[in-house]
Amino acid sequence: MTDWLGGTGDRIALSFGGRTVRYDELARAVGDAELPAGDGPIGCRADGHPTTVLVTVLAALERGRPVLVGGDRHDVERLAADPPPGTELALASSGSTTVDGRPRIIARTSASWLASAPALAELAGLGADDRIAITGPLAASMHLYGALHALSIGASVTDDLATATAVHATPTRLARLLDAGTLAAGTTAVVAGAALPERVRAAADARGIRLVEYYGAAELSFVLAGGRVGSATGLTAFPGVEIDLRPVDAGLELWARSPYLALDVVGGRLRRDADGFATVGDLAERTGDGLLRVLGRGEAAITTAGATVLAEDVEAHLVALPGVRDAAVVGEPHDLLGERVVALVELEPGVALRAVADAARASLSPVELPRRWFAGTLPRTASGKPARGVLRDEIVTGRRGTGHPLPFDSATASAVAATPGPTASADPRPRPTDAPRPDGARP
Repeated sequence: MTDWLGGTGDRIALSFGGRTVRYDELARAVGDAELPAGDGPIGCRADGHPTTVLVTVLAALERGRPVLVGGDRHDVERLAADPPPGTELALASSGSTTVDGRPRIIARTSASWLASAPALAELAGLGADDRIAITGPLAASMHLYGALHALSIGASVTDDLATATAVHATPTRLARLLDAGTLAAGTTAVVAGAALPERVRAAADARGIRLVEYYGAAELSFVLAGGRVGSATGLTAFPGVEIDLRPVDAGLELWARSPYLALDVVGGRLRRDADGFATVGDLAERTGDGLLRVLGRGEAAITTAGATVLAEDVEAHLVALPGVRDAAVVGEPHDLLGERVVALVELEPGVALRAVADAARASLSPVELPRRWFAGTLPRTASGKPARGVLRDEIVTGRRGTGHPLPFDSATASAVAATPGPTASADPRPRPTDAPRPDGARP
Protein backbone atom coordinates (compact mmCIF):
# COMPACT_ATOMS: atom_id res chain seq x y z
CA MET A 1 0.00 0.00 0.00
CA THR A 2 2.78 2.43 0.85
CA ASP A 3 3.78 2.40 -2.83
CA TRP A 4 0.35 3.82 -3.69
CA LEU A 5 0.48 6.62 -1.10
CA GLY A 6 2.92 9.24 -2.29
CA GLY A 7 1.80 11.87 0.21
CA THR A 8 2.18 12.08 3.96
CA GLY A 9 1.03 14.11 6.94
CA ASP A 10 -1.72 16.66 6.67
CA ARG A 11 -1.72 16.96 2.88
CA ILE A 12 -5.19 16.36 1.44
CA ALA A 13 -5.49 12.90 -0.13
CA LEU A 14 -9.23 12.73 -0.83
CA SER A 15 -11.92 15.37 -1.15
CA PHE A 16 -15.42 14.16 -2.06
CA GLY A 17 -18.66 15.96 -1.40
CA GLY A 18 -16.84 18.60 0.62
CA ARG A 19 -15.39 16.02 3.01
CA THR A 20 -11.59 15.85 3.07
CA VAL A 21 -9.29 13.06 4.19
CA ARG A 22 -5.62 13.76 4.88
CA TYR A 23 -2.90 11.30 3.90
CA ASP A 24 -2.23 10.38 7.53
CA GLU A 25 -5.97 9.80 8.08
CA LEU A 26 -6.14 7.68 4.95
CA ALA A 27 -3.20 5.55 6.08
CA ARG A 28 -4.88 4.94 9.45
CA ALA A 29 -8.21 4.11 7.81
CA VAL A 30 -6.49 1.56 5.59
CA GLY A 31 -4.75 -0.02 8.56
CA ASP A 32 -8.00 -0.20 10.55
CA ALA A 33 -10.20 -1.46 7.70
CA GLU A 34 -12.05 -4.69 8.40
CA LEU A 35 -11.93 -7.19 5.57
CA PRO A 36 -13.89 -10.47 5.30
CA ALA A 37 -12.30 -13.42 7.06
CA GLY A 38 -10.03 -15.74 5.13
CA ASP A 39 -7.33 -15.22 2.54
CA GLY A 40 -9.33 -15.46 -0.70
CA PRO A 41 -10.51 -12.70 -3.02
CA ILE A 42 -12.83 -10.03 -1.66
CA GLY A 43 -15.38 -7.93 -3.48
CA CYS A 44 -15.59 -4.16 -3.45
CA ARG A 45 -18.78 -2.53 -4.63
CA ALA A 46 -17.92 0.34 -6.92
CA ASP A 47 -21.16 2.24 -6.32
CA GLY A 48 -20.26 3.10 -2.75
CA HIS A 49 -18.62 6.30 -1.54
CA PRO A 50 -15.28 6.76 -3.36
CA THR A 51 -13.42 7.03 -0.06
CA THR A 52 -14.80 3.67 1.06
CA VAL A 53 -13.90 2.06 -2.26
CA LEU A 54 -10.33 3.35 -2.19
CA VAL A 55 -9.80 2.40 1.47
CA THR A 56 -11.00 -1.15 0.74
CA VAL A 57 -8.79 -1.51 -2.32
CA LEU A 58 -5.70 -0.20 -0.52
CA ALA A 59 -6.37 -2.38 2.54
CA ALA A 60 -6.70 -5.49 0.38
CA LEU A 61 -3.48 -4.71 -1.47
CA GLU A 62 -1.66 -4.10 1.81
CA ARG A 63 -2.76 -7.46 3.22
CA GLY A 64 -2.21 -9.53 0.12
CA ARG A 65 -5.89 -10.18 -0.59
CA PRO A 66 -7.00 -10.14 -4.23
CA VAL A 67 -9.72 -7.49 -4.57
CA LEU A 68 -12.41 -7.35 -7.26
CA VAL A 69 -13.77 -3.85 -7.95
CA GLY A 70 -17.28 -3.97 -9.37
CA GLY A 71 -19.25 -7.11 -10.09
CA ASP A 72 -21.19 -8.98 -7.43
CA ARG A 73 -20.90 -12.00 -5.13
CA HIS A 74 -21.10 -14.40 -8.07
CA ASP A 75 -18.20 -12.65 -9.78
CA VAL A 76 -16.10 -12.89 -6.60
CA GLU A 77 -16.85 -16.62 -6.56
CA ARG A 78 -15.77 -16.92 -10.19
CA LEU A 79 -12.51 -15.15 -9.42
CA ALA A 80 -11.94 -17.37 -6.37
CA ALA A 81 -12.54 -20.49 -8.46
CA ASP A 82 -10.03 -19.60 -11.18
CA PRO A 83 -7.66 -16.79 -10.12
CA PRO A 84 -4.76 -16.17 -12.52
CA PRO A 85 -1.56 -16.72 -10.52
CA GLY A 86 -0.37 -13.49 -8.93
CA THR A 87 -3.73 -11.72 -9.04
CA GLU A 88 -3.87 -8.72 -6.69
CA LEU A 89 -6.35 -6.40 -8.38
CA ALA A 90 -9.32 -7.36 -10.58
CA LEU A 91 -12.02 -5.40 -12.37
CA ALA A 92 -15.36 -6.52 -13.76
CA SER A 93 -15.42 -5.27 -17.32
CA SER A 94 -18.61 -3.39 -18.20
CA GLY A 95 -18.00 -3.51 -21.91
CA SER A 96 -17.89 -7.23 -22.62
CA THR A 97 -19.62 -10.33 -21.34
CA THR A 98 -18.87 -14.03 -21.32
CA VAL A 99 -21.03 -16.59 -23.01
CA ASP A 100 -23.18 -16.96 -19.91
CA GLY A 101 -23.80 -13.22 -19.73
CA ARG A 102 -21.50 -12.49 -16.80
CA PRO A 103 -18.95 -9.64 -16.93
CA ARG A 104 -15.42 -10.52 -17.86
CA ILE A 105 -13.03 -10.21 -14.93
CA ILE A 106 -9.66 -8.68 -15.77
CA ALA A 107 -6.97 -9.72 -13.30
CA ARG A 108 -3.66 -7.95 -12.84
CA THR A 109 -0.86 -7.28 -10.38
CA SER A 110 -0.67 -3.99 -8.51
CA ALA A 111 2.79 -3.48 -10.00
CA SER A 112 1.45 -3.59 -13.57
CA TRP A 113 -0.43 -0.37 -12.87
CA LEU A 114 2.12 1.21 -10.57
CA ALA A 115 4.84 0.78 -13.22
CA SER A 116 3.13 3.28 -15.53
CA ALA A 117 2.60 5.95 -12.87
CA PRO A 118 5.86 7.93 -13.40
CA ALA A 119 5.43 7.92 -17.18
CA LEU A 120 1.88 9.30 -17.01
CA ALA A 121 2.87 11.92 -14.44
CA GLU A 122 5.66 13.15 -16.71
CA LEU A 123 3.52 13.00 -19.85
CA ALA A 124 0.66 14.95 -18.27
CA GLY A 125 2.83 17.24 -16.14
CA LEU A 126 1.12 16.11 -12.92
CA GLY A 127 2.60 16.37 -9.43
CA ALA A 128 1.85 16.49 -5.73
CA ASP A 129 0.35 19.98 -5.90
CA ASP A 130 -2.41 18.94 -8.30
CA ARG A 131 -6.07 18.39 -7.49
CA ILE A 132 -7.15 15.61 -9.83
CA ALA A 133 -10.85 15.08 -10.51
CA ILE A 134 -12.35 11.72 -11.38
CA THR A 135 -15.42 12.12 -13.57
CA GLY A 136 -16.81 8.58 -13.63
CA PRO A 137 -17.42 5.50 -11.47
CA LEU A 138 -14.47 3.70 -9.94
CA ALA A 139 -15.75 0.47 -11.51
CA ALA A 140 -14.25 1.76 -14.76
CA SER A 141 -10.55 1.00 -14.97
CA MET A 142 -9.59 4.48 -16.28
CA HIS A 143 -11.20 6.16 -13.26
CA LEU A 144 -9.92 3.72 -10.64
CA TYR A 145 -6.45 4.02 -12.12
CA GLY A 146 -6.76 7.82 -12.19
CA ALA A 147 -7.56 7.90 -8.47
CA LEU A 148 -4.78 5.50 -7.51
CA HIS A 149 -2.34 7.32 -9.77
CA ALA A 150 -3.12 10.63 -8.07
CA LEU A 151 -2.45 9.08 -4.66
CA SER A 152 0.79 7.53 -5.89
CA ILE A 153 2.21 10.96 -6.82
CA GLY A 154 0.98 12.59 -3.60
CA ALA A 155 -1.77 14.61 -5.27
CA SER A 156 -5.38 15.09 -4.12
CA VAL A 157 -8.27 13.12 -5.60
CA THR A 158 -11.51 15.09 -5.80
CA ASP A 159 -14.97 15.39 -7.32
CA ASP A 160 -14.86 19.20 -7.22
CA LEU A 161 -14.42 20.08 -10.89
CA ALA A 162 -14.41 23.82 -10.26
CA THR A 163 -11.16 23.67 -8.26
CA ALA A 164 -9.51 20.76 -10.07
CA THR A 165 -6.23 21.35 -11.86
CA ALA A 166 -6.59 18.11 -13.83
CA VAL A 167 -9.39 15.73 -14.78
CA HIS A 168 -9.68 12.20 -16.15
CA ALA A 169 -12.57 12.02 -18.62
CA THR A 170 -13.99 10.34 -21.68
CA PRO A 171 -14.45 12.56 -24.74
CA THR A 172 -18.21 12.66 -24.15
CA ARG A 173 -17.81 13.71 -20.54
CA LEU A 174 -15.19 16.30 -21.47
CA ALA A 175 -17.50 17.75 -24.13
CA ARG A 176 -20.24 18.23 -21.55
CA LEU A 177 -17.85 19.84 -19.07
CA LEU A 178 -16.70 22.24 -21.78
CA ASP A 179 -20.28 23.06 -22.79
CA ALA A 180 -21.10 23.81 -19.15
CA GLY A 181 -17.98 25.95 -18.68
CA THR A 182 -17.07 23.88 -15.61
CA LEU A 183 -13.31 23.64 -16.09
CA ALA A 184 -10.98 26.52 -15.38
CA ALA A 185 -8.46 27.69 -17.97
CA GLY A 186 -5.17 25.86 -17.57
CA THR A 187 -6.79 22.61 -16.43
CA THR A 188 -5.17 19.46 -17.80
CA ALA A 189 -7.67 16.97 -19.26
CA VAL A 190 -6.41 13.39 -19.49
CA VAL A 191 -8.74 11.88 -22.08
CA ALA A 192 -9.31 8.27 -23.13
CA GLY A 193 -12.08 5.84 -23.95
CA ALA A 194 -12.80 6.89 -27.56
CA ALA A 195 -11.51 9.10 -30.34
CA LEU A 196 -11.61 12.77 -29.46
CA PRO A 197 -13.83 14.67 -31.95
CA GLU A 198 -12.16 17.65 -33.58
CA ARG A 199 -14.86 20.03 -32.35
CA VAL A 200 -14.18 18.98 -28.74
CA ARG A 201 -10.46 19.46 -29.30
CA ALA A 202 -11.15 22.95 -30.67
CA ALA A 203 -13.46 23.81 -27.76
CA ALA A 204 -10.81 22.72 -25.26
CA ASP A 205 -8.18 24.84 -27.00
CA ALA A 206 -10.49 27.86 -27.03
CA ARG A 207 -11.01 27.55 -23.26
CA GLY A 208 -7.33 27.06 -22.47
CA ILE A 209 -7.69 23.38 -21.50
CA ARG A 210 -4.53 21.34 -22.00
CA LEU A 211 -5.27 17.94 -23.55
CA VAL A 212 -3.37 14.73 -22.92
CA GLU A 213 -4.85 11.89 -24.94
CA TYR A 214 -4.13 8.21 -24.62
CA TYR A 215 -5.43 4.93 -25.95
CA GLY A 216 -5.53 1.87 -23.76
CA ALA A 217 -7.72 -1.00 -22.63
CA ALA A 218 -8.51 -2.57 -19.29
CA GLU A 219 -6.52 -5.64 -20.35
CA LEU A 220 -3.54 -3.74 -21.77
CA SER A 221 -3.47 -0.55 -19.69
CA PHE A 222 -1.61 2.20 -21.58
CA VAL A 223 -0.73 1.57 -25.22
CA LEU A 224 -0.56 4.90 -27.10
CA ALA A 225 -0.43 8.53 -26.00
CA GLY A 226 -0.56 11.98 -27.55
CA GLY A 227 1.90 13.92 -25.44
CA ARG A 228 1.16 17.15 -23.61
CA VAL A 229 -1.20 18.64 -26.17
CA GLY A 230 -2.47 15.58 -28.01
CA SER A 231 -2.36 15.20 -31.76
CA ALA A 232 -4.96 15.89 -34.38
CA THR A 233 -3.72 13.04 -36.54
CA GLY A 234 -2.55 10.26 -34.26
CA LEU A 235 -0.70 9.00 -31.22
CA THR A 236 2.68 7.47 -30.42
CA ALA A 237 3.62 4.50 -28.28
CA PHE A 238 3.24 5.15 -24.55
CA PRO A 239 6.65 5.03 -22.81
CA GLY A 240 7.68 1.42 -22.24
CA VAL A 241 5.29 -0.03 -24.84
CA GLU A 242 6.27 -1.92 -28.00
CA ILE A 243 3.73 -1.87 -30.85
CA ASP A 244 3.11 -4.41 -33.61
CA LEU A 245 0.45 -4.04 -36.33
CA ARG A 246 -0.67 -7.38 -37.76
CA PRO A 247 -2.87 -7.91 -40.83
CA VAL A 248 -6.36 -9.35 -40.38
CA ASP A 249 -9.37 -9.34 -42.69
CA ALA A 250 -10.69 -6.00 -41.40
CA GLY A 251 -7.35 -4.16 -41.48
CA LEU A 252 -4.34 -4.03 -39.16
CA GLU A 253 -4.77 -5.33 -35.64
CA LEU A 254 -2.93 -3.54 -32.85
CA TRP A 255 -0.74 -5.69 -30.56
CA ALA A 256 1.27 -4.37 -27.60
CA ARG A 257 4.00 -5.62 -25.28
CA SER A 258 4.75 -3.78 -22.03
CA PRO A 259 5.11 -4.16 -18.24
CA TYR A 260 1.53 -2.85 -17.95
CA LEU A 261 -0.39 -5.86 -19.31
CA ALA A 262 -3.00 -7.65 -17.24
CA LEU A 263 -2.34 -11.21 -16.11
CA ASP A 264 -5.38 -12.72 -17.79
CA VAL A 265 -9.15 -12.62 -18.11
CA VAL A 266 -11.45 -14.82 -16.06
CA GLY A 267 -14.31 -16.12 -18.18
CA GLY A 268 -12.20 -15.79 -21.31
CA ARG A 269 -8.56 -15.56 -22.16
CA LEU A 270 -6.42 -12.57 -22.99
CA ARG A 271 -5.11 -12.95 -26.53
CA ARG A 272 -1.36 -13.16 -25.98
CA ASP A 273 1.38 -14.69 -28.10
CA ALA A 274 4.56 -16.53 -27.14
CA ASP A 275 6.59 -13.31 -27.42
CA GLY A 276 4.52 -11.47 -24.80
CA PHE A 277 2.44 -9.31 -27.17
CA ALA A 278 -1.29 -9.03 -26.46
CA THR A 279 -4.33 -7.55 -28.20
CA VAL A 280 -7.97 -6.77 -27.54
CA GLY A 281 -8.76 -6.77 -31.26
CA ASP A 282 -8.60 -3.03 -31.95
CA LEU A 283 -7.61 -1.95 -35.44
CA ALA A 284 -5.12 0.82 -36.20
CA GLU A 285 -3.37 2.52 -39.09
CA ARG A 286 -0.25 4.60 -39.55
CA THR A 287 -0.85 8.20 -40.55
CA GLY A 288 1.17 10.15 -43.07
CA ASP A 289 3.30 11.72 -40.34
CA GLY A 290 4.29 8.37 -38.84
CA LEU A 291 1.83 8.40 -35.96
CA LEU A 292 -0.85 5.82 -35.20
CA ARG A 293 -4.60 6.23 -35.38
CA VAL A 294 -6.82 3.73 -33.59
CA LEU A 295 -9.82 2.79 -35.71
CA GLY A 296 -11.72 0.81 -33.13
CA ARG A 297 -12.49 -2.76 -32.25
CA GLY A 298 -12.39 -5.21 -35.13
CA GLU A 299 -15.64 -6.65 -33.84
CA ALA A 300 -17.20 -3.22 -34.51
CA ALA A 301 -16.51 -3.61 -38.23
CA ILE A 302 -19.73 -3.76 -40.26
CA THR A 303 -19.67 -5.85 -43.43
CA THR A 304 -22.15 -4.38 -45.87
CA ALA A 305 -22.41 -5.17 -49.58
CA GLY A 306 -18.99 -6.82 -49.43
CA ALA A 307 -17.28 -3.73 -47.99
CA THR A 308 -16.04 -3.11 -44.47
CA VAL A 309 -17.31 -0.05 -42.59
CA LEU A 310 -15.78 0.81 -39.22
CA ALA A 311 -18.38 2.11 -36.78
CA GLU A 312 -15.94 4.61 -35.27
CA ASP A 313 -15.30 6.23 -38.66
CA VAL A 314 -18.99 6.86 -39.25
CA GLU A 315 -19.52 8.02 -35.67
CA ALA A 316 -16.73 10.57 -36.05
CA HIS A 317 -18.46 12.02 -39.14
CA LEU A 318 -21.82 12.17 -37.39
CA VAL A 319 -20.49 13.82 -34.22
CA ALA A 320 -18.91 16.51 -36.38
CA LEU A 321 -22.31 17.49 -37.80
CA PRO A 322 -24.09 20.55 -36.32
CA GLY A 323 -26.62 19.63 -33.67
CA VAL A 324 -25.23 16.16 -32.89
CA ARG A 325 -24.05 15.66 -29.32
CA ASP A 326 -23.00 12.04 -29.74
CA ALA A 327 -23.61 9.05 -31.98
CA ALA A 328 -23.35 5.28 -32.05
CA VAL A 329 -23.33 3.14 -35.18
CA VAL A 330 -24.02 -0.59 -35.47
CA GLY A 331 -24.80 -3.14 -38.15
CA GLU A 332 -28.10 -5.01 -38.30
CA PRO A 333 -28.85 -8.11 -40.42
CA HIS A 334 -30.10 -7.31 -43.91
CA ASP A 335 -31.14 -9.74 -46.67
CA LEU A 336 -29.62 -7.74 -49.52
CA LEU A 337 -26.52 -6.21 -47.93
CA GLY A 338 -25.60 -8.76 -45.28
CA GLU A 339 -25.58 -5.97 -42.73
CA ARG A 340 -27.18 -2.54 -42.84
CA VAL A 341 -25.58 0.49 -41.18
CA VAL A 342 -27.82 1.95 -38.46
CA ALA A 343 -27.21 5.09 -36.38
CA LEU A 344 -28.49 6.40 -33.05
CA VAL A 345 -27.80 10.09 -32.49
CA GLU A 346 -28.16 12.30 -29.44
CA LEU A 347 -29.41 15.66 -30.73
CA GLU A 348 -29.30 19.19 -29.44
CA PRO A 349 -32.74 20.62 -28.57
CA GLY A 350 -34.70 21.68 -31.63
CA VAL A 351 -32.54 19.76 -34.12
CA ALA A 352 -34.47 17.63 -36.62
CA LEU A 353 -33.29 14.08 -37.22
CA ARG A 354 -34.04 14.37 -40.93
CA ALA A 355 -31.75 17.41 -41.20
CA VAL A 356 -28.91 15.40 -39.65
CA ALA A 357 -29.55 12.49 -42.00
CA ASP A 358 -29.50 14.84 -44.99
CA ALA A 359 -26.23 16.39 -43.82
CA ALA A 360 -24.76 12.92 -43.36
CA ARG A 361 -25.72 12.02 -46.92
CA ALA A 362 -23.55 14.90 -48.13
CA SER A 363 -20.47 13.87 -46.14
CA LEU A 364 -20.54 10.06 -46.18
CA SER A 365 -20.08 7.62 -49.01
CA PRO A 366 -23.09 5.44 -49.96
CA VAL A 367 -21.62 2.41 -48.20
CA GLU A 368 -21.06 4.34 -44.96
CA LEU A 369 -24.38 6.18 -44.91
CA PRO A 370 -26.76 4.84 -42.21
CA ARG A 371 -29.96 3.45 -43.71
CA ARG A 372 -31.98 3.53 -40.50
CA TRP A 373 -31.86 6.32 -37.93
CA PHE A 374 -32.84 6.64 -34.30
CA ALA A 375 -32.79 9.71 -32.06
CA GLY A 376 -32.45 9.34 -28.33
CA THR A 377 -30.02 8.68 -25.50
CA LEU A 378 -27.11 6.32 -26.17
CA PRO A 379 -26.81 3.24 -23.97
CA ARG A 380 -23.44 3.40 -22.27
CA THR A 381 -21.05 1.24 -20.33
CA ALA A 382 -20.03 2.20 -16.79
CA SER A 383 -17.02 4.04 -18.22
CA GLY A 384 -19.23 6.16 -20.47
CA LYS A 385 -18.48 4.47 -23.79
CA PRO A 386 -21.34 3.74 -26.21
CA ALA A 387 -22.60 0.21 -25.55
CA ARG A 388 -22.90 -0.91 -29.16
CA GLY A 389 -23.79 -4.48 -28.24
CA VAL A 390 -26.73 -3.29 -26.16
CA LEU A 391 -27.85 -0.91 -28.91
CA ARG A 392 -27.65 -3.60 -31.58
CA ASP A 393 -29.75 -5.96 -29.47
CA GLU A 394 -32.31 -3.20 -28.89
CA ILE A 395 -32.56 -2.51 -32.62
CA VAL A 396 -32.66 -6.14 -33.77
CA THR A 397 -35.30 -7.09 -31.19
CA GLY A 398 -37.38 -3.98 -31.89
CA ARG A 399 -37.05 -2.49 -28.40
CA ARG A 400 -35.86 0.77 -30.01
CA GLY A 401 -38.90 0.91 -32.24
CA THR A 402 -38.83 1.05 -36.03
CA GLY A 403 -36.59 4.06 -36.41
CA HIS A 404 -36.62 6.35 -39.44
CA PRO A 405 -35.41 4.70 -42.65
CA LEU A 406 -33.89 6.65 -45.51
CA PRO A 407 -35.29 5.89 -48.96
CA PHE A 408 -33.55 2.71 -50.08
CA ASP A 409 -34.57 1.73 -53.57
CA SER A 410 -32.88 -0.59 -56.05
CA ALA A 411 -30.77 2.25 -57.46
CA THR A 412 -29.42 3.06 -54.01
CA ALA A 413 -28.72 -0.60 -53.38
CA SER A 414 -26.75 -0.79 -56.62
CA ALA A 415 -24.73 2.29 -55.62
CA VAL A 416 -23.84 0.71 -52.29
CA ALA A 417 -22.93 -2.60 -53.86
CA ALA A 418 -20.71 -0.84 -56.39
CA THR A 419 -18.85 1.14 -53.74
CA PRO A 420 -15.61 -0.69 -52.79
CA GLY A 421 -15.39 0.95 -49.39
CA PRO A 422 -15.32 4.34 -47.67
CA THR A 423 -12.83 6.70 -49.33
CA ALA A 424 -11.27 3.65 -50.95
CA SER A 425 -8.99 5.61 -53.27
CA ALA A 426 -7.31 7.43 -50.38
CA ASP A 427 -7.64 4.89 -47.60
CA PRO A 428 -4.47 2.81 -47.09
CA ARG A 429 -6.18 0.21 -44.90
CA PRO A 430 -6.36 -3.27 -46.44
CA ARG A 431 -9.90 -4.25 -47.41
CA PRO A 432 -11.40 -7.75 -47.22
CA THR A 433 -10.69 -8.31 -50.92
CA ASP A 434 -7.05 -7.27 -50.89
CA ALA A 435 -5.90 -7.65 -47.28
CA PRO A 436 -2.65 -9.60 -46.98
CA ARG A 437 -3.19 -12.88 -45.24
CA PRO A 438 -1.47 -13.40 -41.87
CA ASP A 439 0.15 -16.66 -42.98
CA GLY A 440 3.21 -17.30 -40.91
CA ALA A 441 2.37 -14.43 -38.57
CA ARG A 442 2.70 -14.92 -34.87
CA PRO A 443 -0.50 -16.23 -33.23
